[in-house]
Amino acid sequence: MVLLKGLIRPLSWVNDHLLRLGRGIGIGAIAVMVAVTLVQVFCRYVLGNALPWPDEAARFCMLWMTGLMAPTAFRRGGFVAIDILPSLLPRRAVSLLTLLLLAISLSVLLVALQIGWKEVTGLGGRFASASLYVPTAVDFSSWHRVPRSWMMGSIVVGMALLVLVNIELILRNLAALLSVHDLPVIAQAGAQGAE
Repeated sequence: MVLLKGLIRPLSWVNDHLLRLGRGIGIGAIAVMVAVTLVQVFCRYVLGNALPWPDEAARFCMLWMTGLMAPTAFRRGGFVAIDILPSLLPRRAVSLLTLLLLAISLSVLLVALQIGWKEVTGLGGRFASASLYVPTAVDFSSWHRVPRSWMMGSIVVGMALLVLVNIELILRNLAALLSVHDLPVIAQAGAQGAE
């Protein structure tokens, strides 16, 4: 039990801090996504001349926002689930069922992490975006297309964070089965009520 607490506490601390940073970056990605979408709407409908890059920039931001914010939703239980079965089962059976489902999801997440890594380092990651460019000189005299691996990096980061959260949830369920108490509380969002 001491070993279990010794594993859960630091992992909970790491997840708290990584996910807080991810939420902050994700919120920034949402802001940029909205801004470039508004630029595109203005240029397309007011000026009558659509720009080539805002759609791809919005997709880039959406991928990173999802990769950085989905682990927080997973950790807080924010995904849609059918919860009638757990309400009918005894508490230990619910913990065992949850442990089984978390173990299955861990195997799926590990496969997804491998697929994401192949996307970043494989053939697809060697290509560049069609319309997104970044400056490669301080004086902005040289610009290069954004590599697709930068977009696909969101899959690797998101899956790695989900694996960390999944491991923490497995340990917490083991602790529940063993009746371990005094575990760190998983922080909730400041703004609730969207459910």
